[in-house]
Amino acid sequence: MSQPAQQQQPPGTESDLDPKADHGEQSYVGSGRLEGKIAVITGGDSGIGKAVAIAYAREGADLVISYLNEQEDAEDTKHWVEKAGRRAVLIPGDVSDPEHCRKIISTTVEEFGRVDVLVSNAAYQMTHETIEEISDEEFDYTVRTNLNAYFYLVKAALPHMSEGASIIGSSSVNSDSPSPTLAPYAATKAAIANLTASLAQLLADRGIRANSVAPGPIWTPLIPSTMPPEKVENFGQQAPLQRPGQPAELAPVYVMLASDEGSYVSGARIAVTGGKPIL
Repeated sequence: MSQPAQQQQPPGTESDLDPKADHGEQSYVGSGRLEGKIAVITGGDSGIGKAVAIAYAREGADLVISYLNEQEDAEDTKHWVEKAGRRAVLIPGDVSDPEHCRKIISTTVEEFGRVDVLVSNAAYQMTHETIEEISDEEFDYTVRTNLNAYFYLVKAALPHMSEGASIIGSSSVNSDSPSPTLAPYAATKAAIANLTASLAQLLADRGIRANSVAPGPIWTPLIPSTMPPEKVENFGQQAPLQRPGQPAELAPVYVMLASDEGSYVSGARIAVTGGKPIL
């Protein structure tokens, strides 16, 4: 089953997505697995970040949600978090700026006193058929947004994380099987997986875990805002399950990695790819 050919201006919005994505609004049921935890989620206004925010709130966490400028989407995420009885602090801004990354963490500490879970999820991509089409500025921006921000956030958060804390980086199936038309994005996603593996070893003696999640084709506003309409129409058909995944189908993995149930899971890259293996 395909979705209609469509296109949006980056970074895209949920309201213009056809069909609407499923973030677990009507389906995710929590069981207290993150009760009392404080979680930071970048890119938490839509897509995977939104689904993770809803799940974390229903599991008992209070949230800081970072997003670029999609205010309407962010307010909707906040609505679902508060409906679950938890707090949501919204922070707009560009994570490609290291000072903004540090502001996200300092605001979290001001509001909640600590960081228990850090989900570095915000990302930028754009489709290009040739390497010559990619400007120096776009390549640099992709690296700063996807990879450098992860480093800035982790470095800022570590003084406020204690034993049992969890760091989660959003990688991609592209980290293992790079799409040639998403070259800068794919390179950053491989680096995220690699950096996460280093963090798991560097932080083990502090009792802090680090893992990454490698999604396959997931239906989010990022897709119609960064791919041509004909690719959007067939998006996800290449997966063995022959469909794109929904953001809600990622949330349980992020919950497990954030929870104490994942206490011996560190250094992992977990594939949620609709059947495509990663090495």
